[in-house]
Amino acid sequence: MAKKKNGRGPLRLLGRIISSSLFLLIILVATWLIITFIGQKTIVSGSSMENTLSDGDQIIVDKISYRFDRPNRYDIVVFPYPHNKSKLYIKRIIGMPGETVQIGNDGIVLINGEPLNESYGREVIASAGIAEYPVTLSDDEYFVLGDNRNDSQDSRDSMVGNIKKEEFVGKAWARIWPLDRMGKLRHQ
Repeated sequence: MAKKKNGRGPLRLLGRIISSSLFLLIILVATWLIITFIGQKTIVSGSSMENTLSDGDQIIVDKISYRFDRPNRYDIVVFPYPHNKSKLYIKRIIGMPGETVQIGNDGIVLINGEPLNESYGREVIASAGIAEYPVTLSDDEYFVLGDNRNDSQDSRDSMVGNIKKEEFVGKAWARIWPLDRMGKLRHQ
């Protein structure tokens, strides 16, 4: 006995296509929301954050923390280079809003006249030169430096200058590559 065709085959196929398309759309929207508002992968370029971060390291940037909390001293932050917004910089917050930052000829950073306690693996500045004069930050500015002070374009350079909170893309949260150095980043 032959089966009678009832015409449901094409409707089932159309239903599956719509269902799969809707599922794919939900996944794409969720991915976009995560990348836009929660976190993103960034690749370190250059040696300005040695020994903390190296050229080629891949990190996850937490983009949500600063929506609810203020940045802290020693946070490793990501922000766009002021003269080319498509290029991201990764630096460490040294000076907080309202503070006066000075770097002596010996490379010691002074905050409001007191030496800064820097216990992370940063490189000492061989010749401060650029920012020996005191820099007083306004109520919405942060002074950022690379850990490798001898090879870092940072707040000492007028091309970068002081950074405002709204300029931060986010806080460097974890290194995901290389695998042997994978883990949450230490900010102080």
